[in-house]
Amino acid sequence: MKNILIAEDEARLAAFITKGLGKKGFSTTVASDGQEVIGMALKEEFELLLLDLGLPDIDGLTVLKELRYQKKNLPVIIVTAISDERTRIDALNSGANDYLTKPFSFKDLLMRIELHLGSKCSI
Repeated sequence: MKNILIAEDEARLAAFITKGLGKKGFSTTVASDGQEVIGMALKEEFELLLLDLGLPDIDGLTVLKELRYQKKNLPVIIVTAISDERTRIDALNSGANDYLTKPFSFKDLLMRIELHLGSKCSI
């Protein structure tokens, strides 16, 4: 079972993603702030990280840079409400594998996850 870390401080959105991914056979863990994300990502094994940029305490871009410095192989999909081009380019240049803006469809999120994990689920 593929284990995905969800870095999201909005409880309803985290629950929606967790429920949907669970139905597709993924195991998920939710972290609600940047420090928690860094700690979990460095201590536990995850196949992918869904990372919100607007996390409390440490912003998602800083989290991404720290993880890239410490753990280079973890695929990271940015999932954020920030849609400006500059932020998207900064995130991708900092090591994000993909960038998805909120609101999004679950099918779009699942397809991106499958792309980065090299797996295929029925949508």
